[in-house]
Amino acid sequence: MALALTKNKPKVEADKARVFLWEGLDKRGTKVKGESRAANINVVRAELRRQGVNPTKVKMKPKPLLGERKKAITSADLSIFTRQLATMMAAGVPLVQAFDIVGRGHDNPSMQDLILSIKQDIESGTAMAAAMAKHPLYFDDLVCNLVAAGEQAGILDNLLDKIAVYKEKTESIKGKIKKAMFYPTAVIAVAVIVTVVILLFVIPKFKDLFANFGADLPAFTLMVIHLSELLQAWWWALLLGIGSFVYSFGYAYKRSRTMRETIDRLLLKIPIIGMILNKAALARFARTLSTMFAAGVPLVEALLSVSGATGNIVYQDAVLKMREEVATGQSLQLSMRQRDLFPHMVIQMTAIGEESGALDAMLGKVADFYEEQVDNAVDSLSSLLEPMIMVVIGGLVGSLVVAMYLPIFKMASVV
Repeated sequence: MALALTKNKPKVEADKARVFLWEGLDKRGTKVKGESRAANINVVRAELRRQGVNPTKVKMKPKPLLGERKKAITSADLSIFTRQLATMMAAGVPLVQAFDIVGRGHDNPSMQDLILSIKQDIESGTAMAAAMAKHPLYFDDLVCNLVAAGEQAGILDNLLDKIAVYKEKTESIKGKIKKAMFYPTAVIAVAVIVTVVILLFVIPKFKDLFANFGADLPAFTLMVIHLSELLQAWWWALLLGIGSFVYSFGYAYKRSRTMRETIDRLLLKIPIIGMILNKAALARFARTLSTMFAAGVPLVEALLSVSGATGNIVYQDAVLKMREEVATGQSLQLSMRQRDLFPHMVIQMTAIGEESGALDAMLGKVADFYEEQVDNAVDSLSSLLEPMIMVVIGGLVGSLVVAMYLPIFKMASVV
């Protein structure tokens, strides 16, 4: 596998590249236009002429009035980048050229800068793993270790394909978990919004109607009216309190390990949701360890990366303890038995893999099984919660409507 290193080529820092708008005539005299990223106008003109385009107008792309706001780099961007790079390498495209094609073709300017920055490091002679390691926010130890193993063994294209598969599977699991968590959140949010709208805008109309009722209102009706009055007077305090709670909770969750462990442990015990999160963590554990072990990464070193990929601090702590025990000579399956997190099937598959020397294959099958289990569980949860949403919203709205019509029913019975 060839690494195209062009040492005599002038180095252009990725963050100094600018976007230029251009117009010109192609070889057939047809008017064409587009945009290119380069250090200056001369580079753009030279590149266009090389492609057979006679440039007639080249100008720098104007910046937005409020300043250029770069999009954040998401895990989906990194997953797509890995798959594109793996495809290029498998097709025999030289590494530097592959980075250039993928980088300049990406829609996200921030991702373009990241890819072209790595490309510049590789052109200067830096190994790909070392160049990626300079950006730990986007490329973790797992990816860097696998790339380094591929470079050393001369099978970088195969390892990039494994990384791409791993990231695609991981993104799929994340998407399913978000989908599972979205429905309960949606039920609560919609129910709260509908209730607040009725209390703020509908109940006051009935209150004016009952002002000259001339009789005592039912207790349930009075309670709803008082709640409406309270919300109208203190809605700003309610919003401020909710905002403060959400901010404080997020702040504490990010900075307190004890709180993260408590929340993650509670999430694993929630009916249905906890089952999905447990299976998702097992799928991540098996998929990550299978990928790293297949790449030839030593088990002890692989477990360190696996611990951070499980997505739950309870599993993370368990895997770190397993790593300490494996480092002392204990088998992986025996260490897993001493934890209460791994089902019997996972332990048995691991034991068979260790005995047969096919641990990566066995863990890959475990990952496939649990990924399918998560998919089925999320679909079942969606089907279960759809009628529940209707019941919850209908119950809340129905209760408020009944509270407002009770005095009318009472008056009708008296008449």
